[in-house]
Amino acid sequence: MTSAEKKALQLKAVDVREGVLTSTHGAKAGHPGGSLSAADMFTYLYFAEMRIDPKNPKWADRDRFVLSKGHTAPGLYSALAERGYFPVEDLPTLRHIDSYLQGHPNMNTVPGIDMSTGSLGQGLSAAAGMAKGAKYLGKDVNVYSIVGDGELAEGQIWEATMFAAHYNLDNLCIIVDLNGLQIDGRTCDVMNTEPVDEKFESFGCEVVKIDGHDMEDIEKAFQKFHKNLGSGKPFAILMKTVKGKGVSFMEDKAGWHGKAPNDAEYEQGMAELEAIRKQIEEA
Repeated sequence: MTSAEKKALQLKAVDVREGVLTSTHGAKAGHPGGSLSAADMFTYLYFAEMRIDPKNPKWADRDRFVLSKGHTAPGLYSALAERGYFPVEDLPTLRHIDSYLQGHPNMNTVPGIDMSTGSLGQGLSAAAGMAKGAKYLGKDVNVYSIVGDGELAEGQIWEATMFAAHYNLDNLCIIVDLNGLQIDGRTCDVMNTEPVDEKFESFGCEVVKIDGHDMEDIEKAFQKFHKNLGSGKPFAILMKTVKGKGVSFMEDKAGWHGKAPNDAEYEQGMAELEAIRKQIEEA
């Protein structure tokens, strides 16, 4: 990518992070930590990678995305709003009783959501089914799914991966957010799933490891994904990230897995993100 394209993506990621804070602050609930760790990936997927049309969310030949770690809906909603699927001004209505933006993705109410998710482990199975369906119909459709590292403790993740390899679903891209934390603490303490790379390789995937906050690293990973098409092997991107990335008091803190910022915390977080924006603009 050019330096201008990289800067544009980095600035858009700041917008997405601001949307995470705005929505969870408005809800007085939600999951900011894992939304912020995946914000750069959400940005790259919706602004550089996927073949989509916000004006036609149900376009039959669009690429599909499934947020398997559905509790990080604030990050996905923010990316969708920034991409033009619905007004950014609606983000503060997150989880309000009369809002279409509920705490987990709902394909029946939110434009751009391809699968309703929330129960951990199940989203990747749905994504694998979509990839299988595209293969069966002979459609040039890629399916992307973000999985949490805590979610890897769910057996269904590995059943879905085994299914994907058995049916040669090279159009499936599994993205694992390795931020090292889940609601009860560090993933290595709650349920150690390392070595994650060797596990996915043993289940038949082509695997790459990246810095999930580096746009150039993300771009290179997707270039490898596209080169892998036709190989018959599902593709796994293991991205090392920081939970709460971009907001100092949330970074690498398990307590911010499922807690909303209060007024003072919201103001501090937004000020820190604005400082990051200026730093990017001046670089």
